This record gives sequence, structure tokens and C-alpha cells, in this order.
Amino acid sequence: MTKSLEGRIAVVTGASSGIGAATAQRFVQAGAKVAAVARRADRLEQLDGALAVTADLSDPQAAQRVADTVHEQLGRVDLVVANAGVMLGAPFEEAEEDEFERMIDLNFRGLVRTGRVFADDLLAAAAEGGRADLIHVGSVASHLLFPNWAVYGATKAAVAQLTRNLRAEYGPRGVRVKTVEPGIVTTELGADMSHPAGIAELERLREMKTLEAGDIAEAILYAAAAPAHVNLAELVVVPTAQG
Repeated sequence: MTKSLEGRIAVVTGASSGIGAATAQRFVQAGAKVAAVARRADRLEQLDGALAVTADLSDPQAAQRVADTVHEQLGRVDLVVANAGVMLGAPFEEAEEDEFERMIDLNFRGLVRTGRVFADDLLAAAAEGGRADLIHVGSVASHLLFPNWAVYGATKAAVAQLTRNLRAEYGPRGVRVKTVEPGIVTTELGADMSHPAGIAELERLREMKTLEAGDIAEAILYAAAAPAHVNLAELVVVPTAQG
């Protein structure tokens, strides 16, 4: 399959590093016009060929401001990758409640808002017979068990269930809703954890030969470039050593 996104207009959130940055760059290379969204403006400016849109999607008003900017600068969107997230591990009884709130606000609420503000765009693109994709970046933590990651896993399980229901709602209207669930990937995700138990567990997991951000970006590109009648609905991507 030719992985071309010529003529498409894409939004990628969490694009200042890791999977988001790699995905935005792959999309540009595949011919799409791309809006790269994240908090860190200096990082976004390093993405060649992408429109940098600075926003903190845990802010309830940020998604609409992003949509307004993208519409003004690029036009109607037909490809959305909701990737922004945070991963903070700790024993449940010792974790700081504000860390729970951060994960819920960004991993789930921010993702919901991102899809909502571009829903009309996607439906319009599909109604005209084009490809239209809403891609949620989840995690294998949505269905596997990881001690000290209960709330993080719960946010990703919510993403998985949201995706399934939106797929049932939007699939008959031509919009492909899908989730890409990475296993262990070496990125900056988790770098801002404070609890020693979470840090130690992440270091242990990353002792195996892990995936790189580009591996997940290639999977996302493959899913987005598929023919319009094909939806890779739930794509789990793990390093071979993870099983």
C-alpha cells in the first residue's frame, strides 16, 4: 500500500516530542498539511513543514482555540491524531491526587475535546466521499495489568471504550475511528514522574528492547493511508520482547 496523505489536512496533538513529533513529521513527508499541537512552542518550531499551534489541552477552552487557528491557517481537517497525554505512576495510596487529575484532564478530557471540535470537519469530509480519520493514541495499559499505574490504565481504558462507541456511531457515516495502542516505547513520557516506585517500574520495563517513537508513527501513518473502506480499528503495537 502506498502511504500517501496528499491533499489531506491533519492535526496531531502532543507533537512536541515522542510519538506525536514523529507522527507529525511522517505526515508531512507523506504529503499532508499538518498542524502540530503541544504546550512547548520551542519544540514545535523544530518540526519542518508543520504549522506550530501552542496549546495546553487540559485547558477546557484550548481545543476550540486550536480548531479556530487550524481552520484559519489550513482549512477543514480530515485527519486527527489525539495523542497528547501524561503518564504518572505511583502506588495508589501514596500518589498525589493532583497527578490523578492531570492524567484524567489530559489523557481523557483533552482527547474528548479534541475529537469534538473537529467532528463536524470529519463528517463533512466523509460525506464528500473522502477519507476521514479520528485516531486515538491509547496504550496496552487499557487491558493489561501494571502495578502502580492504576489511574493511568483507567484513563486509557476509557479511551478504548470511547473509541469503540464512536466507531459504531461514526463508521456508518464514513468516519474511521480507531485506536493505536503502543506497548513499551522509549520516549519522554513519564519523565516528569516524582514517585520512586513509578520511576523504578518504568526503568525496569524499558530494560527490554523497546519500540521507538518512529515505530508507532509508521503504524499510525499506515492506518491513516489505508483505502477509505478499510478501518484498522484497534491496532496494538508492542516490542517483540513484550510478547
